[in-house]
Amino acid sequence: MTLARIGIVTVSDRASRGEYEDRGGPAIREYLSEVLTSDWEPVSRLISDDESILRETLIELCDTVGCPLVVTTGGTGPAQRDITPEITEEVCDKMMPGFGELMRKVSLEKVPTAILSRQTAGIRRGSLIVNLPGKPSAISECLDAVFPAIPYCIDLIGGPMMTTDETRLVAFRPKRS
Repeated sequence: MTLARIGIVTVSDRASRGEYEDRGGPAIREYLSEVLTSDWEPVSRLISDDESILRETLIELCDTVGCPLVVTTGGTGPAQRDITPEITEEVCDKMMPGFGELMRKVSLEKVPTAILSRQTAGIRRGSLIVNLPGKPSAISECLDAVFPAIPYCIDLIGGPMMTTDETRLVAFRPKRS
């Protein structure tokens, strides 16, 4: 089985300056460690809410590092510096709006301010980019909602086979006839 390098990007001015601890990136890494049974390796980045840095980071992880999956946290709210969805859309060849729709639906069951979140997902060549909120508990809730579709999406775009611990999360793949 091929080792999948998975990009984990925390987008936060304050965390990138060391003003507080990045909890989003580690929450993604912990989640993936619990769910994935296939071989994978994290490629982590902690960057500021800067358009050019985020653009360069996403392109690097997709095109140079070859990550079939890049998961971001932060920068999805309504504040002026929250630019993660815009840059994701800019670098992607096609958008996958169902991811954001489902994540918001799940989040709205927990907190009414989830309507302010702008999570999205898109495909850049052979990579799926998924934008998550910044709060660690919301990261897990959102990934629980969308991750069942991620391994099959990676299959469809030509990435390595990703398998999950089915006692934790069952990935959907259509039955072969």
